[in-house]
Amino acid sequence: MGADSDAGASPAVPWRKVLYERQPFPDNYVDRRFLEELRRNIRVRRYSYWAVVRETGLVSQQLSCVALFLTLWSYMEQGNVGPLTLLWTGLGCSVLGYTLYEALGGGIDRERTRCADLQSAAVFMAFTFGFSPVLKTLTESVSTDTVYAMSAGMLIAHLASFPYTQPSLPGSLSLNAALFASVCLASRLPGTLHTFAMLSCALLVFALWPCLLQRLRHTAEWTFPWAAGMVCVCGVVGVGTLWPAGALLLFLALVILTLVCPLLLVRLQRHKDNIHGPWDEAEISDDLSRFLS
Repeated sequence: MGADSDAGASPAVPWRKVLYERQPFPDNYVDRRFLEELRRNIRVRRYSYWAVVRETGLVSQQLSCVALFLTLWSYMEQGNVGPLTLLWTGLGCSVLGYTLYEALGGGIDRERTRCADLQSAAVFMAFTFGFSPVLKTLTESVSTDTVYAMSAGMLIAHLASFPYTQPSLPGSLSLNAALFASVCLASRLPGTLHTFAMLSCALLVFALWPCLLQRLRHTAEWTFPWAAGMVCVCGVVGVGTLWPAGALLLFLALVILTLVCPLLLVRLQRHKDNIHGPWDEAEISDDLSRFLS
């Protein structure tokens, strides 16, 4: 920035901030009025701590959903839960969730009928059951360590790419990553029916539950923290039945995500210092679309 000539003798011709006139000043000349237009933090968004905690609950519950899915898979692999038990439980949860979704306004301005929804579910179940023998043998030539590594990578990709702002319907990358991990893990189960039950559970956890959760956020806001908290508790308890140390790590991760990170955001927001002034690029607020047609 050029030196301010006001420190010396005042110029005979006053300086004007224009580009279309030739003036007896250097190109980088500014006067004392330059910093009078300085503004600080005019577009800074102020966050409320509990509002941020509520939003991070979506991240925490999604992490808990992954933990719940891995817990169910581990129980299936060890033979502690049978495929029929998982199928009937998943069917009951699906019917209950669909009923709740409809009760919260699912029938308003909907393009599909309930019969079409039932038909889609039946087609998916039929195709999944028919291809279960193929999926069961899909990774026979791949080592178990490689399958576990691919599954872990895909679940991390699912968490990283999940559309937390609008989780209904989950994004294609996030959903495909979760289903890919589910197929890899289901192929390591002992039977074909186990594979079918695990894939049905994956669809329920990674595709249908986010839709219901989004409906709860918009229609019954007071229920969202309770639903997210319930999922987090179930995730920690489920992992604790298999790996107590892992449950402790998951609990600490949820506490950091839900309580500590929002606190850091709110605290650091106080130190934010954005400056705006005449050096900023011009912002055109008028609608110029008529000139582009």
